[in-house]
Order: sequence, then structure tokens, then C-alpha cells
Amino acid sequence: MPDSIIEARGLTLGYGAANVVANLDLEVRRGEVVALLGANGAGKSTTLLGLAGVLRARGGEVRIKGERSRFPLHRRARGGLGFVGEGRSVFMNMSTLDNIRVAGVAPARVFALFPELEARARVKAGMLSGGEQQMLVLGRALCRAPSVLMLDELSLGLAPMVVDRLFASVRDAADAGVGVLLVEQQTSRALAIADRAYVMRRGSVVLSGTASELASRAVDIEAAYLGAVEGWSPTDQTADDAQ
Repeated sequence: MPDSIIEARGLTLGYGAANVVANLDLEVRRGEVVALLGANGAGKSTTLLGLAGVLRARGGEVRIKGERSRFPLHRRARGGLGFVGEGRSVFMNMSTLDNIRVAGVAPARVFALFPELEARARVKAGMLSGGEQQMLVLGRALCRAPSVLMLDELSLGLAPMVVDRLFASVRDAADAGVGVLLVEQQTSRALAIADRAYVMRRGSVVLSGTASELASRAVDIEAAYLGAVEGWSPTDQTADDAQ
């Protein structure tokens, strides 16, 4: 579609001898939040790594703005892809201000998004709270003006009020035209800001639809697909956690 920002077409990804994601079809369009849901080991993080260019496709393809891409992450980032992986991606021994500057964005823009960071500008990032660190990471990513932004477990370990702040910024970015792919364990929160969603199980999409459609079936979906993965093995955990 003309408004498609990033697509997976028959995408297969893996580590070593094991395929973790197989024949995956997925699309993110301009101005929408797409939630990618699934239990631990379902292949969500692996999918993001493949779309970002960290993992090479074993089959199928990734298309960015309609064009097939084989570029690594740094080349895709130059073309407008933003990627926030799981964990706190900050330079712990550098100040908040220097963490922003190293990303090549104006500190004032990040502080406008998250004003509480301005008072912590001279504090080392390692001394920030988990919520402040995630605001720093998200603020940097948003202020680089990405065309597509991929986020892996943005809410992990954070208080509900902080999650609300982060998700509101994500929704605002989408409303301004950014395509967002959000991997998230908190199903109801993700669906509350999403336009569409995919549910993964054991490396494949088993369900997709609008966020409102899936939210109306949330209890059944969580029971069927979002608990412990049937047949889970240590390989699944290793693959999904590889960063």
C-alpha cells in the first residue's frame, strides 16, 4: 500500500540451526500504532531484530517504504527507522544531557516531551530511575524524527503512571504521522493506544485485526495465546531474548 512504511513478506529468521520466525507477513503504515503481542518465546523480539536489520533474513524479505531492504541497522536508521530494544539503552556513565547530545538531537526538544528530565540533565544516566531512563531513550528516538519506530517492551518494570506517559507520547507520534510497531506484554495497555494488532505464537502470526476487535476478545486471546507457550523450549527463550 502507498502508506506502508515497513513490511515483512514471508519473513523467516533464526539463530544457529533453529528458525524462530517462519513465513511472517506483517505491515506497519504511516500514522498508526501496531501492537505485536504474544507470550515469551513467541518470536516478537526476533521479529523486531529482523525488521531492523540486526538479523539477516533466511527467507522472505523486509520492505521499507515499498522497497526491498537488505541494509543493516545503521543504514536503515539513516533512512528513518527508529529502534528501541528491550532494556535501558543509555550510556550509564554519561550525563542525561550528554546522552541526548550523542544522539544528535536538541536537548530542548527532549525536555519539551519529558520536562522532568531537564532537572536531571547533569545527573549520570545510571542514577536515573527506570522510568526516567526510558523517557530518555524514547525522547531521543522520537526527536530524531523517525518515519517508523519499533519499540520492544517499553513498559517493562515501570509504574503504571510512567507507562501512561510513555504510551501517550507514542500515540502522539503516530498521530503526527510516524508508523509505530510496539512489542508489549501488557495487552490491554497496548491495545488501548493501538490501531491494529498481530498475535504471534511459536514464530507465526495466529491472529490479527483492529485493536478494538482484539480488545473485545482480550480474555479469550490471553487464555489461548498469551500465557506460557505450548511446547516451549529453552531455544525459544534464548532466541526471543537475544538482543
